[in-house]
Amino acid sequence: METLWIVINVLVLLLLIGILYWMQKKHYSFTKRVFAGLGLGVLFGAILQFIYSADSDIIAKSSQWFNLVGYGYVRLLQMMVIPLIMVSIISAIMNLKGGRNLGKMSGLIIAVLILTTGVAASVGIATTLTFDLSAENIQAGAAEHEQGALLEEKLGDVKEQTLPQQILEFIPSNPFADMTGARRSSTIAVVIFSAFIGIAVLGIDRKHPEQAETFRGMVRALYAIVMRIVTLILRLTPYGILALMAKTIAGTDLQVILDLVDFVLASYVALIVMFIIHLILLSLFGFNPLIYVKKALPVLTFAFTSRSSAASIPLIVQTQNKKLGVQEGIANLSASLGATMGQNGCAGIYPAMLAVMIAPTAGINPLDWTFILTLIVVVMISSFGVAGVGGGATFASLIVLSTMNLPVALAGLLISVEPLIDMGRTALNVNGSITAGLVTGKVMKEVNTDVYKDRNQDIDVMQT
Repeated sequence: METLWIVINVLVLLLLIGILYWMQKKHYSFTKRVFAGLGLGVLFGAILQFIYSADSDIIAKSSQWFNLVGYGYVRLLQMMVIPLIMVSIISAIMNLKGGRNLGKMSGLIIAVLILTTGVAASVGIATTLTFDLSAENIQAGAAEHEQGALLEEKLGDVKEQTLPQQILEFIPSNPFADMTGARRSSTIAVVIFSAFIGIAVLGIDRKHPEQAETFRGMVRALYAIVMRIVTLILRLTPYGILALMAKTIAGTDLQVILDLVDFVLASYVALIVMFIIHLILLSLFGFNPLIYVKKALPVLTFAFTSRSSAASIPLIVQTQNKKLGVQEGIANLSASLGATMGQNGCAGIYPAMLAVMIAPTAGINPLDWTFILTLIVVVMISSFGVAGVGGGATFASLIVLSTMNLPVALAGLLISVEPLIDMGRTALNVNGSITAGLVTGKVMKEVNTDVYKDRNQDIDVMQT
């Protein structure tokens, strides 16, 4: 009987996929199909949980089939992350005239990412204090204790490294191994390796221009192929979001959320406040926030459902370049750097909230200004090299908590609502990357305002 219900659940998912395919054939816009997938996924997941309950075997086994569509799509995007980063950064740098803008471009992007992470940490601290959250008031079960022990174990590797050693990890010693994601800092190592290739091309320009031009032609061809593959994968976005949301909603225990409702609510208040700060920053640089929200919603929706900043890179690049008018090189660089450092949600708000919550258990007054200012600085520094995939927030928290001499095991108390919070954190990470690209583009006069202001524009990847 159980197998029959699983088959029925899978057939319903296929039916919903059929509805999205019908919308595609009827030429509904990409944005409408993305939100249709989101809505259908939430509705289907809620119905499944109502019928079976979140912890039932039927939900667990049905979700395994849903993962073929949902995480299959995410894996396809992750497949293209390293190739896209490499060709994007090489292309962006080698097309700079004389390379004179490279330092300014990179510096501006990194500055926006890190400074907004400091602001995000401040928002997280203020929100935690406003809601009067404390780890002392949270009850721990078996799963929480297990997660706490796992965090303690992970801390061993992190704690043994000094800050210079952690920075040294960013420098690639074997770029081919880093292309496989062998290390936590592999993505940023690939960024550095790709930057050296781009800079080398600029150097060859002066001595052997014909060789440099030959290489440029090869990179342009490779870039065109990579972007075409990305476009093919992006066509699957509505289906991936449908399956991801159905699985997430069906498997989320509402009672657990209610038990930690204060923390969940405080987290989303902080995330929303930081999102508004991003919009204010964009407004100060002359961008209409309403136009921005309309055009950025599809990529933010994907980030929300996939919980992967790295997997969002292809969508971030396309959104910035095609919809918002950001010059291609800046779009590529901000998307790549934003997935490895300065993540406002995972490396900013979340570690700061945890530190303030855990401080009283260590006899530290979280209202002490020395503690608060130290925490903000530590969060900003630790936000370098945070992996843009699931688990990045955990690693950032380990660094922050250990640096502040706080018990890391208590972070395991929130394991039950971690996926729910991570959705909002990832969306904010991606929003920060796009904000950095727009601000940098504006300062460098590399934003096509006509493209940005085109309110009726809806880039449909099905037609590109």
